Amino acid sequence: ATTRKDGYIEGKGYSFTWAFGHLLQLAPPQDYGFIGWRKQHLPMLPAKFKLAVRKIKTKDGFVEDPAVRKQLDTIKKLFDEASEIIVATDAGREGELIFRYIYYYLKCKKPFKRLWISSQTDEAIKDGFRNLKPGTDYDTLFNSAHCRSESDWLVGMNATQALSISAGNRTVLSLGRVQTPTLAMICARFLEIKNFVPQTYFQISIQLTKDEQTFKAISTSNYKDKAEVEAIFNLVEDVPSGFPIGGNITAVEAKPRKEPPPLLHDLSSLQQEANKKKGFTADQTLNLLQNLYESKLVSYPRTGSRYIGDDVFAGVPDLISKFTNHVDFGKQASFLQTISLNKRSVNAKKVTDHHAILPTGEEAYGLSADKQAIYDMVVGRMIEAFHQECLKEITKITIQSGTTFLANGTVIRSAGWRSVFNETEDDKKDEDNAALPKVAVGEALPIIEKALLEKQTKPKAMYNEASLLKALETSGKEIEDEELRYAMKDSGLGTPATRASIIETLITREYISREKRNLVPTNKGLAVYDVVKDKR
Repeated sequence: ATTRKDGYIEGKGYSFTWAFGHLLQLAPPQDYGFIGWRKQHLPMLPAKFKLAVRKIKTKDGFVEDPAVRKQLDTIKKLFDEASEIIVATDAGREGELIFRYIYYYLKCKKPFKRLWISSQTDEAIKDGFRNLKPGTDYDTLFNSAHCRSESDWLVGMNATQALSISAGNRTVLSLGRVQTPTLAMICARFLEIKNFVPQTYFQISIQLTKDEQTFKAISTSNYKDKAEVEAIFNLVEDVPSGFPIGGNITAVEAKPRKEPPPLLHDLSSLQQEANKKKGFTADQTLNLLQNLYESKLVSYPRTGSRYIGDDVFAGVPDLISKFTNHVDFGKQASFLQTISLNKRSVNAKKVTDHHAILPTGEEAYGLSADKQAIYDMVVGRMIEAFHQECLKEITKITIQSGTTFLANGTVIRSAGWRSVFNETEDDKKDEDNAALPKVAVGEALPIIEKALLEKQTKPKAMYNEASLLKALETSGKEIEDEELRYAMKDSGLGTPATRASIIETLITREYISREKRNLVPTNKGLAVYDVVKDKR
């Protein structure tokens, strides 16, 4: 189709038209006779939900969007003329809902087929058209989207009116099915930190030496009483106190550890990495990724899966070969051509509507710095995911001198996947040693230095976008009710596709704000939380 018309393109027997977002939405309360915000209307439970044309705000209030009405008229004309309908909306829950609402609103009865693709490359689109699916295959997907839409209306409309009425209708206080528990998580963490009272405790550190190598050990106990720890400190037999070999080795444990490569990215994990590394907001990352998808450079962006099936894996060696000349990843991509690829990210049973995010292999050029950063994270993660395990040796040495001390050491024997970005472990502690000398049980070593450390307990960190996205993924773990916790165990709050918009909605409604990289509740947000926190 190449001939552009008003609201569609036609040619070669096809007419191609489009929607711009949700053209239709569930009708507002007044369409069911609930006029005004009144306590006696609550709860509002429509016997049957109606669809209404999307509205826009004018000086006279909300009115039907004329551009939407015009496009709906165009779609109805094309539906009436068509012998067959092919649905090519976004291959996901919301894309399905957009089409079905139009289809049912226009009372269309014609059968339709579904184009379902995970990439916008020419070959993927052609393959999708060769393998069109019956529209009925996606009835359950629509049902889930429709259920979500209605539950959002019921919770949002009723709770918003209830809260606003209880506040004297002075302002609109918006609540939502996902928005409100997300706000609650941010407020609860903020108040926990605000009310946190640090506790002082003490540790003892020592420096030992063996074969001209110095290493650190820390007391295994924390002490609250200063007099007690000072007495123990005086029992530590260090060289300056006249003890040439006061550190007695009582246990040595050395174990190899295999660290598997990370899984491929889904949207949420990529948003978390982009926030940590570049400070990008979740919404910013989604928009950049969407642009890369539309430029045919990456696969479907809104996926919630970190796995691929065997069919996709069959093409991975060829895909990796396209990056052997990449300025940053070329060396590791070339290495992967010589080994059996790691299959940790290959599990068809864990693939949802779309597989994990992958580069398509199309040549990327002329990208902005931000787009390049996201693209490199996708490519780099692919190289990591199919790379070898990182092989480490973890050593623990127990030392006795007045009290018990522990020295930890980690040596990387083979970097494996960690060589892709050349990064150290995220969880490495300050007292960890890179390597420890060879020692034996029964051996005594000089303690060349000892120190009394005064420390304070620390509160949890404020939520930033990376940690909040992670918490939303696993929010079910915090639920006390066992039955509800089980129901939520694989769900979390929201979806990878909606969590970014939830954060932005809370900011737009002035419930939270960004302070540097942290998400902090406003006074308005705290006031809403105070009203709803104990509600069931």
